[in-house]
Amino acid sequence: MYIKQFEIRWSDVDANRHLRNSAYIDYMSHTRMAFMIENGLDQKHLVRHNLGPVAFYEHMYYFREVFPGKPVSVSLQLKGLSEDGMYFKFLHNFYDENGKNFASCEMMGGWIDLNARKLTGLPEEILEKFNAFEKTDDFEVISKEDTRKNNVRPRDLELQA
Repeated sequence: MYIKQFEIRWSDVDANRHLRNSAYIDYMSHTRMAFMIENGLDQKHLVRHNLGPVAFYEHMYYFREVFPGKPVSVSLQLKGLSEDGMYFKFLHNFYDENGKNFASCEMMGGWIDLNARKLTGLPEEILEKFNAFEKTDDFEVISKEDTRKNNVRPRDLELQA
């Protein structure tokens, strides 16, 4: 399991003096990028392939509050991947300095071709790296249909003339 450690900064705290919601998202994003870089998938590599990651959702579950003063660790495991690598799921868990799990998040996303601005599968060399990543016990091969299983669709405002 990949783990990245963080110090909770003053700017990471909300009005209740605990870790703010958006800091969880920042920590997960930083963990994913550090993981990618450590596995040879840095920005230069992604630019060469004209790829960018996009988030579809991040489902957070909070178990306990966490406060500044002690380090926190964020884990990352691959929870799902489509056969062509276009879609992915990551599982993040948050741990205090004693290894107690205080939050968890499932994140689903995909890869876009930054010129065409359309979803795309991964080149074989990158897909091989993803297939070698540590997986969760409940890892699954995901499909386009899995990206829609929550049945959430856009609902535009009806503007009055």
